[in-house]
Amino acid sequence: MTIFVENEIHTEFPFDPLEVASRVAEAVLDAEECPYETEINVLITDDEGIRVYNREYRGIDSATDVLSFPNVPFERPADFSAAEQSEADCFQPDSGELILGDIIISCDRVRGQAEAYGHSQKREFAFLVAHSMLHLCGYDHMEPGEAAEMEDRQEKVLEGLNITRQISD
Repeated sequence: MTIFVENEIHTEFPFDPLEVASRVAEAVLDAEECPYETEINVLITDDEGIRVYNREYRGIDSATDVLSFPNVPFERPADFSAAEQSEADCFQPDSGELILGDIIISCDRVRGQAEAYGHSQKREFAFLVAHSMLHLCGYDHMEPGEAAEMEDRQEKVLEGLNITRQISD
């Protein structure tokens, strides 16, 4: 797996975002039985930056905690055969890796939500990566059943990594 983390605002966290994002992304891909090596991009910005992306790409003029931009046109969650049908658009020509998509995270929301939920910034960041990775694997949460399934999958991944709701980073 290749994961690129760009911190466009040069903010600092009490953990290594690349290490956490890599561990969480790998755990999600293992849980979803992804048969490919993948490429994922993570951009860390602030509330104003994510608001611009949200407005530009989704037509919603407000900040949010995380945005997900899947590259694979999934018909069913985690059915990676969809990538094979769009091979030219889905695979990195040089490495052969599946280009899964892009994740944008607001550092302001990581900090604020960690404080509001009473857990560490690392836990909140990991949760947002897990949530977004499931979107990149074709999951959604528009219906109550879908939301419950995503929540269950997110929690299992984080528990498996021992990234709990404890306060310590």
